[in-house]
Amino acid sequence: MGMEQAGFTTVFANEINESLFETYLYNRNLAENSYFKGDIRELNKNIKNYQSIFKNIDLVCGGPPCQGFSMANRQRILDDPRNTLYKAFLEFLKEVRPKFFVLENVKGMSKRIDEILNNFKEYLSKEYSFSYSLLNVKDFGFPQNRERFFIIGNKLNIDNNSLFEKIKLNKLKKAFVLKDAISDLPKLYPNRIKNNTQIENQEVGFFEIDYIYPKSEYADFINNGNKEKKLYNHKNRYNNDRDIEIFSLLPQGKNSLHESIEHIMPYKSRNHIFKDKYFKLDENDVCKTITSHMKYDCNMYIHPTQARGLSPREAARVQTFPDYYVFKGTPNNWYAQIGNAVPVKLTEIIGKEIIKYL
Repeated sequence: MGMEQAGFTTVFANEINESLFETYLYNRNLAENSYFKGDIRELNKNIKNYQSIFKNIDLVCGGPPCQGFSMANRQRILDDPRNTLYKAFLEFLKEVRPKFFVLENVKGMSKRIDEILNNFKEYLSKEYSFSYSLLNVKDFGFPQNRERFFIIGNKLNIDNNSLFEKIKLNKLKKAFVLKDAISDLPKLYPNRIKNNTQIENQEVGFFEIDYIYPKSEYADFINNGNKEKKLYNHKNRYNNDRDIEIFSLLPQGKNSLHESIEHIMPYKSRNHIFKDKYFKLDENDVCKTITSHMKYDCNMYIHPTQARGLSPREAARVQTFPDYYVFKGTPNNWYAQIGNAVPVKLTEIIGKEIIKYL
């Protein structure tokens, strides 16, 4: 989405997750031969079927899941069976040979950078140069503390280090905080009814509803000045009475160790492990990192002024998705898709710097 906002046109996409791909296609008008739904390793085996599409490609970007880059993992990266998708991404680059590529991943990847750069050299030969950087979206003025690892490579003899330096200059004049991102969305109330994902009303929210947005500088920013008239994916999930009470009592910026919830905290004996089992966000600060864990619960993402977790739309706002971007699948899937995404506006910045050379 960010690359498209930067001026790129999507000519091909690959994704294995059914719900995520439903979302991807719903928000785009792609011809059937412009995507491969399934395992990238299968795509690589049949890549000759797409040769006409892959001629003269400007940019390939991706974020292959790589649990083997965990800080605790001591195996060689390429020997770790969990990193087969990383190898498949390199194999894809080797075949397609775009002018530029961008890889995004968890910051733990940076600890293995020498090995990773050797892998890239092994697959791509001397035709490509590459560089890497850790980028945190809060440094650009976006309302989230999210640090991620990026590799940019090209075969046009462009200095990638210089490119990263230019990317880092793109800072907003006014930095946004969480309140800026979510305060213009309708209030939702605690949802006490189990197994009710189909129920929609003014209290728990809607999948889709007509909505007149109050004036908001942040909404103008993520929507590129467009005035939206629909609100999507703003629904509250079920919570038990104990959690709702914890959500109400906990002050902003405080976690499970706070005295206000000591009498009902269910994990006292393991407080050292579960100190962030509950965390109420501070509306005057940036949001903590949005992750796919939200598909299980939002106890670490308690709304600063309402007794509930962030809604999927609020999480999407923090990730700088435009309001017209619709998430498909189940509500838990919405959270997983949003948590795994690269912040749209950060990618737009990266794309706008790359596109200057094309």
